Amino acid sequence: MKLENKIALVTGANKGIGEECVKQLLAEGAIVYGLCRSGCSHQHPNYTCLMADVRDFEQMQAAFGRVLNTHGQIDILINNAGLGYFSYCEDLSLDQWQQLFDTNVNGVFYGCKLALPSMKKQGRGHIINISSIAGLEGYQQVSAYCATKFAVRGFSDALYKEVRDFGVKVTCIYPGSVKTDFFRHSENIKAHDNMLMPEDVAAQILFVLKTPDNFHNVNVEIRPLKPRG
Repeated sequence: MKLENKIALVTGANKGIGEECVKQLLAEGAIVYGLCRSGCSHQHPNYTCLMADVRDFEQMQAAFGRVLNTHGQIDILINNAGLGYFSYCEDLSLDQWQQLFDTNVNGVFYGCKLALPSMKKQGRGHIINISSIAGLEGYQQVSAYCATKFAVRGFSDALYKEVRDFGVKVTCIYPGSVKTDFFRHSENIKAHDNMLMPEDVAAQILFVLKTPDNFHNVNVEIRPLKPRG
């Protein structure tokens, strides 16, 4: 897909991988909308920040509706917004469990549900769902987060088979640890320079988006070569 003038929507756009995707999409000439719970800091003539919480379907519906009313289509959706809590199972609160699923699973479902009618109608589109290596294997004291990312993996695998005949691609990305503020809720894990850099993960996502129409990266696993230095 050529990205120039394509309509792209990125959730969790104000930091980390989402912010880097926004910057790189804009550099390729795309028209980008970022969904954020708080104000977005990035400014560009082709960038619009939309206030929406991915956990709230009505807010998501309003944001997607604004894009569709303006352009009539969505070409790219990057479901990036995510949340992590880390603890032993019995120590995780019910509220934290619910927040994880509302953000990491329901938010992805809402985005896909709202973007797909436009994509299927126009016969093209690309959805990127950000899972994690925690969606490929389990880790102790990360059971709830793993559950959400395994859910994204299963949802994405089924969805790509559901929509491929409509010309729509669904790619699931499985990054290892990325140097962002994602670990702010962890007492034992701190961001460091041997983690993946968000700009490098975003570059890989753009590579996937720019592949030919009949070339489909279904799953992309990305890990640091030397994660512990």
